[in-house]
Amino acid sequence: MKYLNKLVLVNFITLLLFNLPVLAVDIENGKTLHNENCVRCHQVSQYTRENRIVNNFDELRTRISDCELSAELTWFDEEIDDVTAYLNEAFYRFNLEK
Repeated sequence: MKYLNKLVLVNFITLLLFNLPVLAVDIENGKTLHNENCVRCHQVSQYTRENRIVNNFDELRTRISDCELSAELTWFDEEIDDVTAYLNEAFYRFNLEK
């Protein structure tokens, strides 16, 4: 019986781990991508101005995705996530807790 309980517990924990969302971002890659591409159109003052257009993390990611399409950069979703994470850490500081 003890063996069965342990087996059930291990299976339960395994299922939980596989169902957790994975958020693995590379902030350094985001910084590199930003510095190589975004500064063509954007200056740092755009991110730090008082009346910013972007007001939360989801809007930031959408804005970066829109810019990526406009600039025809063909980034993967992970690269958009990296740039979003970099800008959030460096300038925006949006709270990611729901």
